[in-house]
This record gives sequence, structure tokens and C-alpha cells, in this order.
Amino acid sequence: MLRSTAALTVALVCAAPPTVAAEHDCMIEARQTVEIRSSVEAVIESVKVKRGDFVSKSQVIVTLESGPERAALALANQRAVALGDIKVSEARVEITRKKLQRADELFKQNFVSANARDEAEADYKLASEELLRAREAQRLAELEAQRSAEVLALRTIRSPVNGVVVEVMRKPGEFGAITFKDPILKLAEIDPLHVETILPASMYGKLKRGQRAIVELEPSIGGRYETTVAVVDPVIDAASGTLGVRMLLPNRKGAIPAGVRCRVQFL
Repeated sequence: MLRSTAALTVALVCAAPPTVAAEHDCMIEARQTVEIRSSVEAVIESVKVKRGDFVSKSQVIVTLESGPERAALALANQRAVALGDIKVSEARVEITRKKLQRADELFKQNFVSANARDEAEADYKLASEELLRAREAQRLAELEAQRSAEVLALRTIRSPVNGVVVEVMRKPGEFGAITFKDPILKLAEIDPLHVETILPASMYGKLKRGQRAIVELEPSIGGRYETTVAVVDPVIDAASGTLGVRMLLPNRKGAIPAGVRCRVQFL
């Protein structure tokens, strides 16, 4: 009888679900991988980074040939700052305004006819309309300069993230965009890193966001790091009876490589 009880106890212990404190297999992954493409068809002028380089957000990483676009921007900027037509129109408005005032005074004294006074008023209104059109043309020139600047900006490709260059696919002299399937280079954001693990469904409800955990890298790499839970999947995979958990691992100096296996213990 005692043997049966002991055997049942051992069986129950072996069948018990894993506890939070147990270690679980995990994988360290880049936060995201970004393929850099050109939105316009143009020849690559220069690739300013190489494989393994760290880049910062908004850093220039690729430039495309842009001679015509630079010339168009210079022309648009010159038109946008040219005020000659406005100055001439303003002077004409001032002259016709004074003529109208004088015609009004003379008309009241019966020195000029009503037709003369009406002609002076028509000249003033025409000059005012010409000034309005000159200002509208100036505004259109400014908008054209802005458009030219945006077109030129498309010829300079900047990094959308802080990360590392994983691969450079295209070289100077090649087309930056033949199809959208042809990336120029690939970046990986590695700060913070994602630590992904798959746990038994029995652990659902035992973990929560912000919970601390210790991650130990595979022996060939080595290192123990503290991290926190960022995501606990709210849906359990019915086929495998598991759920996914993601942790965020700071990696400001890039000392921890992505793609490394690890073990994680939740605290």
C-alpha cells in the first residue's frame, strides 16, 4: 500500500505543469528587419554604408543621381524669391489710387466729367487685380519650390531606424528601383532585442506584462541579462496547446547578437 501511494505521488509530480520559475527555451531576434528600397527609378550615386555598420535614424545611407532635380529646385527657388512683378504692381496700384483721389476731388468741384472719374476708378481696380494676380503667382512659385524640394528629397534615402546594416544588395551605378522587389540594402533594429519563447498553455495567466525574467545566452556566446515581459499572447494555439511570450532586452551598445538561442527563467 505504501509503495502504491509513493508511486502515485511520483507520477503526480512528474505530470504537474511547469512552474513559472522553470527555465524555458527561447530565441533572441531583432526587433524588426527593414528592406530599404527606392521609391523612384534612378541610378544609385553612392551607398554610404557597408555590411556591419551601425546607423542612426535619419542618417543618409544611399543617394541617387539627381542633377535635373537639383536644377529644377534652383529654378523654382529663384522664381519663389523674385518680387519684381509684385513691386511693379504695388507701384501701379499706388499711382492709380492717387489719380482716383484727385479725380474724385475734381469731380466734386465740377472740373472733370463723370467719365473721367470712372476711368480713374477703373484704372485703380485693374491695377489692384494685377497686384492680386502677381501675389497669387508668387504663392504658386513658392509651392512649386516646395514640390521640387520634395522630389529632390526622394533622391536621398535615410535610415528609418537605429540599427545595423545586415546586407548591401545593390552598388553605385545600378538602378535603385527596377521593381519594388529589389531592395538596395537590409537593416536590422537590434535595440531593444525581442526575446521570443513558446510556453505550455497551462502557464496562461501566470505571466503578466512588466514581469522580470533572466535570459541566459547559449554557452558559445555566454552572458546573463535581466529583461521584462512585453507581450503575452491572449490567444492559445489550439493545435499545439502553447502560447507565445515576448520580452524586451535592451541592447544599446549592440553587444548582444540577434539570432541566438537562449534560456529564460521568469521571476
